[in-house]
Amino acid sequence: MTVDQAGPDMATSQESEPDALDSLGRWTLRPGVSVTVLPHGVHLRGWITSVTLEGGAGLPVLWGRLAEALAGDGGAELARAAVAGSPLRAALVTVIGQLLDHDLLVERPAGEKGDAAGENGDAAGQWLGAVADRPEEAAAALIRSRVRVLAARPDGPLARAAARALDRAGVRAATAEAADLPDGQVLLVAAEPGEPSPFAAEQDAEERAVVVGLGPGVGFVTPVGSARQARADADGLADRLRRREALGGAEHPGLRALLASSAAQRLVCAVAGLRDPSAEAGDARLIPGLPAALVAEREPLRGEYRTWVGPVLVDADRVRPRADVRTLTEALARIPVLTDRMAGVLDEPDPGALPQLPAALVRSSVAGEVLVSGSARADLARLESVCRAAELLLGKGESGLERGGGPVVGAGAVHARGRALRRVGAGAAVQQRDTRSGETAGPFGGPAPVPWSPEPGRHPQALHWWSVLVRRLGVDADVAVSRLDAGDGGAVFHAEVQVQVQVQGRTATGGVLGTAVEASADDAVAFAALSAVVEVQAAADAPQARHLVTPSGAVASLARPEATAPWEDAGWTTAWLAESAAREPELQEALAALTGWFPQPWEPPADAHADVRALWSALRQCGFSVLCARPGHRTHPTLTEGSR
Repeated sequence: MTVDQAGPDMATSQESEPDALDSLGRWTLRPGVSVTVLPHGVHLRGWITSVTLEGGAGLPVLWGRLAEALAGDGGAELARAAVAGSPLRAALVTVIGQLLDHDLLVERPAGEKGDAAGENGDAAGQWLGAVADRPEEAAAALIRSRVRVLAARPDGPLARAAARALDRAGVRAATAEAADLPDGQVLLVAAEPGEPSPFAAEQDAEERAVVVGLGPGVGFVTPVGSARQARADADGLADRLRRREALGGAEHPGLRALLASSAAQRLVCAVAGLRDPSAEAGDARLIPGLPAALVAEREPLRGEYRTWVGPVLVDADRVRPRADVRTLTEALARIPVLTDRMAGVLDEPDPGALPQLPAALVRSSVAGEVLVSGSARADLARLESVCRAAELLLGKGESGLERGGGPVVGAGAVHARGRALRRVGAGAAVQQRDTRSGETAGPFGGPAPVPWSPEPGRHPQALHWWSVLVRRLGVDADVAVSRLDAGDGGAVFHAEVQVQVQVQGRTATGGVLGTAVEASADDAVAFAALSAVVEVQAAADAPQARHLVTPSGAVASLARPEATAPWEDAGWTTAWLAESAAREPELQEALAALTGWFPQPWEPPADAHADVRALWSALRQCGFSVLCARPGHRTHPTLTEGSR
């Protein structure tokens, strides 16, 4: 900031109105703030903030006077020298305001003590003065706390390292044995005097605890919570990190020190009312509102905070429902959480060597089988891949599952509903067609055929993907479009792309390459043709795939941009998805009327495997929705997965 910008109106005060200079006696410069004097200004850098003040050649002199006041009498003499309304006072008030805005000042300790931490020692006092809003209160909270270090082997190296780290922070900890703790885990618990014992069956809401765990070549520090929550997180982390353990080789002494000191820091910050260390990292990959666990590795030695969606939720702040994902950006930010290589619950979709044109393909693994997903863009393919992989794993072992049954996963309720209703709507289309041909009786009227051909005037996306299929890929295909009878509901169109084959010199209909259920005939053709393109590409480039996931318009509600560029007409994917998103509410209402069913939330059955419950919990914590895929006992062919 340029101090010359401070005009008379910015800092002028009346005699009866105190300003920042009058209250300067409350403040002192934070410990650890470094000051660099410039030719025409000064640069100050604190714990996590910095500011550069620029002005005339007199600004360094002005700073010198202000620094003396901050370190000495609190500015009483300086306030008398700088009369109200003078340029000098305006400049001083401006500089003080910038220091406060950048958190470079801290309240003076009561009684003019030099050490804000009091009995906690110089090192701890300097640290609290540098990072705490109210160092004296933070120090008092540390002094009052009773900290225990519990382990199955309290004399083990990890427990001793944690106790030493607490001692260096000015916290005296008592070490005790806890036979029920797994070997390699240490529980750090802090409670205030008079609170119930942190080891009793009923945990007090004010207790704070972390668990540090160390295995072969890998370790972790749980988020801060109650002792029960910390132990539940520790069990979940240990289970997920077991596949990353590096058996054999000498243990790196730095790994134990890194984990023990990080656990002590998290607990001390929680007790003192400071921000959690994970918040200091400034890592955009961490999801706000979700806890973060520290995961450390031996080779190479490093520790990294990762968003943690544990399988067991105990504390109130962890149990409360999370807001649904509402945008594609939010959904994509949560995919790395679900597919984290260390602590995730799904395999990460990766394009690898798969082609990205004309359609984008990604590959992942589900229970040892290859899953390939495709869409118009790689980010959309990744989202569809994660949703389908979760569906396959959630439906694992559910009795009576048939093709298309089981749960439906979506990034938020609207996306999940769109996927579920389209899946059931595809079955309704088959039922209406069979009813029309007289093959079976049913409550639906017959579908009305809709002529469609790639002629001028059709939607650019429908023309584009049809051209890609029949011209670029050379597939001899035909498309059948029909309008489904949704009663008084809105329009529902079903498109089916079929390959044409030559049989004894005649053209016959072969297998189905792609289907779609959408709000307009052109949308249905576009998504059906795009699905057919994905099918053809996957057959050529990923023949080993066991599961194939094709796109639908359900994702449009997420991918709709807030605004499109002036040049983005309907031929651009973003503009196309925005158009489709506008029709999505009416389509979902029409599909609900067509099927007589509205998707309901799905939960794992009582006898579900622990992995299924953990995945369901992780999805819900990330704002994903899990809905039932079928109304009552009926099952319909799946729309989003082709036969492989």
